[in-house]
Amino acid sequence: ATWPFSLPFVVSTMEIVYVYVKKRSEFGRQCSFSDRMAEVNVDIQPDPLLSVNFIERDPIDTGVQCASDMSEHEINTERIEMEARGINHVEGGWPKDVNPLEMEQTIRFRKKVEKDENYINVIMQLGSLMDHCIKQNNAINIYEEYFEDEETAGISDEPPSAKTINVFRDPNPIKRTATHLSWHPDRSRKLAVAYSSLEFQRSSKDMSFDSYIWDLETPNKPEMLIRPSSPLICLEYNPKDSHILIGGCYNGQIAYWDTRKGGLPVELSTVELGHRDPVYNAIWLQSKTGTDCFSGSTDGQVLWWDIRKLSEPTETLVMDISRKGILEHALGAISLEYEPTMPTKFMVGTEQGVVISCNRKAKTPAEKIVSTYSGHHGPIYSLARNPFYPKNFLTVGDWTARIWSEESKESSIMWTKYHMAYLTDSCWSTTRPAVFFTTKMDGTLDVWDFLFKQTNPTLNLKVCDDPLFSLRLQDNGRFIGCGSKLGTVTLLEVSSGLCTLQRNEKNAASAMFERETHREKILEARHREMRLKERTKAEGKEDEGHFKEEVEDEKPAEVLARVRKEFFEVIENELRRKERARTKLKSIAGQGKEPGEEDEEEAAPKGEKEEEEEEEEEEEEEEEEEEEEEEEEE
Repeated sequence: ATWPFSLPFVVSTMEIVYVYVKKRSEFGRQCSFSDRMAEVNVDIQPDPLLSVNFIERDPIDTGVQCASDMSEHEINTERIEMEARGINHVEGGWPKDVNPLEMEQTIRFRKKVEKDENYINVIMQLGSLMDHCIKQNNAINIYEEYFEDEETAGISDEPPSAKTINVFRDPNPIKRTATHLSWHPDRSRKLAVAYSSLEFQRSSKDMSFDSYIWDLETPNKPEMLIRPSSPLICLEYNPKDSHILIGGCYNGQIAYWDTRKGGLPVELSTVELGHRDPVYNAIWLQSKTGTDCFSGSTDGQVLWWDIRKLSEPTETLVMDISRKGILEHALGAISLEYEPTMPTKFMVGTEQGVVISCNRKAKTPAEKIVSTYSGHHGPIYSLARNPFYPKNFLTVGDWTARIWSEESKESSIMWTKYHMAYLTDSCWSTTRPAVFFTTKMDGTLDVWDFLFKQTNPTLNLKVCDDPLFSLRLQDNGRFIGCGSKLGTVTLLEVSSGLCTLQRNEKNAASAMFERETHREKILEARHREMRLKERTKAEGKEDEGHFKEEVEDEKPAEVLARVRKEFFEVIENELRRKERARTKLKSIAGQGKEPGEEDEEEAAPKGEKEEEEEEEEEEEEEEEEEEEEEEEEE
């Protein structure tokens, strides 16, 4: 056979070849290097002719530094999410032919092992070591707290301070405000945070509804997700059962969660029978079952709930201070306060700057509203009783924080200065009666100690650049959480001086509360007197107006004659009074009773006393007129 190009056709067999590629350094004998003397291969001498091309430099400045030059670099480390997992340990180590669930087989195997000499020797050796350790523990307790019974500490020279321990950031791309914080009631190693956007018109469709429970040791990832039907504005742990949380939603619903059952709510209240506005606060009540709570909203209602039946509220109270129960006239509730030691009383802070004190056990709704306290120019965002003196409570609204006494209803007994930034939240220290904390819109945390300083905060700390909206102190008084507008929760630790009870602090705080309360009572009484005088004066002016209308027609001569007549009438009346007194003395002398020196001395001082009293009354009237004129000028 031939190809079209008339080339010979060759038939042959092709061999399959495998090629192995390997670096020379990876096989064969390794190179062996050794030391030897240096050898000069090329030596080029300098050429003097080339020196013409160079110019000598004189003088020469050279900088010399003892330390070596170093450069500074920055790098953003990778964010690592940590997760804690538990292991379920099941009894094991048994031979295959022994079923650990069968009691007889396990007992038989134990007896067999206990007779083994090796087992007995090991147990005896370990027993002697354990005996030695137990005797050491019995001899001295190395963990003993020698001063745990000391209630008060000495005055520390350490200046007040606070340091950042951890930062918990909202993991969602669209940031929301951390509106409420709640510490775990048992271990306080967990923090529940409610996230929502209070700016309704700026809320996005893609905004998450989730809130979180954070573990203090794992700030990069929340321990548990709370999934409500609407964004949560408040979230509170049950003090009796740490697995139960109550939450108030933006759409007015109340829901509760059981952390053992996951992040979905166990039960929700109905929209029709719940609040009509966002639920700004929900608090657990002191009850035998531990399932009762109450909530407040800007719709003007306070509702009581039992989480075993959230389909409808157990009780309703309308915040109408006119005591008519009209919902349209009710004041919107923003903050609530409940003290377990006073289970029938509670307080409500309203949008209009009024604090309403209520008694739940009153017979009628009108009687449940006991009294009101007004002094703020805007909504009261925080309301808290002093844990040591419950009759005194703290409010935050507008640009000030105020301390009130239940006995003084017209005005607060103490208040801070007007700040440049709006105040958003506050709380008392749980360990010191004279210390409280406030947060502001400029991102600062103020620590106040009114026994140390009244005009300015003891410590002013810039927490972040964003506005702070929420604040919560741990029960030990050392750790405090601050929530910002962008969902960042900053955990701070205050210095020991701010969380340790000082010597005689309770007595000093009580004395200051009592003194300021007494001062306010005196001022209130004085204001009442002045208002009464102004009212009387106004009525008197009306009477004078009528009198002036009558005497307007009198001529000057008639007026002079009338004034002269009134003057002489006064003198005649005085003369008659003296004549009667003289006649009375003569009649006593005619009856055989000699008037003693005591009677004369008594009669004389009486006249003097009357003159002194008249002079004092005239001076008081002049002072009151001067004060009234000053007030009118102001």
